[in-house]
Amino acid sequence: MSLLKTNILFLLAIALFYGSLAEDLQQQFLEAHNEARNEVGLDPLVWDDEVAAYAASYANQRINDCALVHSNGPFGENIAMSSGEMSAEDAAEMWINEKQYYDYDSNTCNDPNGGTCLHYTQVVWKNTVRLGCAKVVCNSGGTFITCNYDPPGNYIGEKPF
Repeated sequence: MSLLKTNILFLLAIALFYGSLAEDLQQQFLEAHNEARNEVGLDPLVWDDEVAAYAASYANQRINDCALVHSNGPFGENIAMSSGEMSAEDAAEMWINEKQYYDYDSNTCNDPNGGTCLHYTQVVWKNTVRLGCAKVVCNSGGTFITCNYDPPGNYIGEKPF
């Protein structure tokens, strides 16, 4: 086999491998989000490549510092970081665990530590239909994850579902 054919096959194998990794990551994000949405009777989110491209672009901007800074872009957004490895499930679980402090009747967060429930309410925002997320390993060895939601949620005075 020629060197050119070998190189082409190698590149195809890499593309298939990374493509399947990307699909696995998409599925992990979608499953975690949609399980939480199903619990409150909402339709599942669908993966959106445009929203995911926005998330990837922003995540790549965080590679140098891994800082928890919001993009302030056009989508709803949840971000997470870890000093080591963090999975899609870990990030989504962290956001969804805020459910325990959310009081639907008063539409307030009752976290005794003064935390927020806005990550959870974004996950289960009734009008959100599209999801795009990205994960990067930062130069420090940490992990930065962002999920973006279209349309965004968390409008003051409105209940998420």
